[in-house]
Amino acid sequence: MQFKKPEFSREARLKRASTIWDLRDMAKRRTPQAPFDYTDGAAEGEITLRRAREAFLDIEFRPGILRNVSSIDLSTNILGKPSRLPVGIAPTGFTRMMHSEGEYAGSQAAEAAGIPYTLSTMGTASIEDVAAAAPNGRNWFQLYLWTDRDRSLELIERAAKAGNDTLMVTVDTAVAGARLRDVRNGMTIPPALTIKTVLDASYRPAWWFNFLTHEPLTFASLSRYTGTVADLINSMFDPTLTFEDLDWLRETWKGKLVVKGIQTVEDARKVVDHGADGVVLSNHGGRQLDRAPIPFHLLPGVKEAFTKDNSDAAIMLDTGIMSGADIIAALALGADFTLIGRAYLYGLMAGGRAGVDRTLQILEKDMARTMALLGVSKISELTPDHVRLLNK
Repeated sequence: MQFKKPEFSREARLKRASTIWDLRDMAKRRTPQAPFDYTDGAAEGEITLRRAREAFLDIEFRPGILRNVSSIDLSTNILGKPSRLPVGIAPTGFTRMMHSEGEYAGSQAAEAAGIPYTLSTMGTASIEDVAAAAPNGRNWFQLYLWTDRDRSLELIERAAKAGNDTLMVTVDTAVAGARLRDVRNGMTIPPALTIKTVLDASYRPAWWFNFLTHEPLTFASLSRYTGTVADLINSMFDPTLTFEDLDWLRETWKGKLVVKGIQTVEDARKVVDHGADGVVLSNHGGRQLDRAPIPFHLLPGVKEAFTKDNSDAAIMLDTGIMSGADIIAALALGADFTLIGRAYLYGLMAGGRAGVDRTLQILEKDMARTMALLGVSKISELTPDHVRLLNK
């Protein structure tokens, strides 16, 4: 028996995380309640988020045996370009509130992993700075259409000039969802210093020092703003958005166009008819309409509809992914690609760039193991026969 010398470095701590849930536990210990709850929470009773995660649990894998799985290839193609893994980083707002490295950590980790990174309109690093931080990465830009179309056009032009090859327009935020954890925490942008927030942060000195010694939190793609998250959304985003606006985007944007926030088969087909190159089946991580459709449940219907239409539009999926096995299940049921939001932010809060790297390492190991145990060696070998939905 050997005595193992204790290690207290960040690298050793992150290495002890074997699952995304482990990273979540680390993130919760190291991050004040308001920013942690902003990431971790959802709308109203958080029913949608809970159901989305349960959907991935309520399946049965159907493995094949006696296959050669000595080498596992997780690479795929998405929107005309290769990705080393079948997962990318989803757009998230206020990311430097979780950790000062924020969007830079996400984009650089994605660059190193050979996967796409999506910058949010409500990101806290500019389009140009993210492109400079990850010059060899595949950067996408997520757009919220403003009531002021000139401001939207300015962002579109900046994204194109910075080398973003894909524009992802989010269409499920006509108004803000009721994110009750944020209301109870008094969540504002920038964060307000109250007795509660100071006391809470005092138990997490590393986060507090990190926050106070870096550039103040702002929306680098927008003007400066002070107020609640819900007020920002309700004052900025356009509740009159229609399919005609999607036509305008298609004419304006010359790269790949993806529509995020698809929650019915009919809408998936319709946005493709209006020029979308891909869809993201998403309910905004359960942060908008509670009791919304679950993307994983919607997936087989959309895949069937696209097959009948002879459509080659990409089907992507987010919400609820907490393991590589979740990703493999989605791919087997017809997804071309997946996106992670919370899973990446848990890693960011747990350890900055190194924590995001650890998130991707965990997911990659999960995916490779799951595929080997299913008896498949590459993504194209996955079929719906590998997954059975329970209680359906």
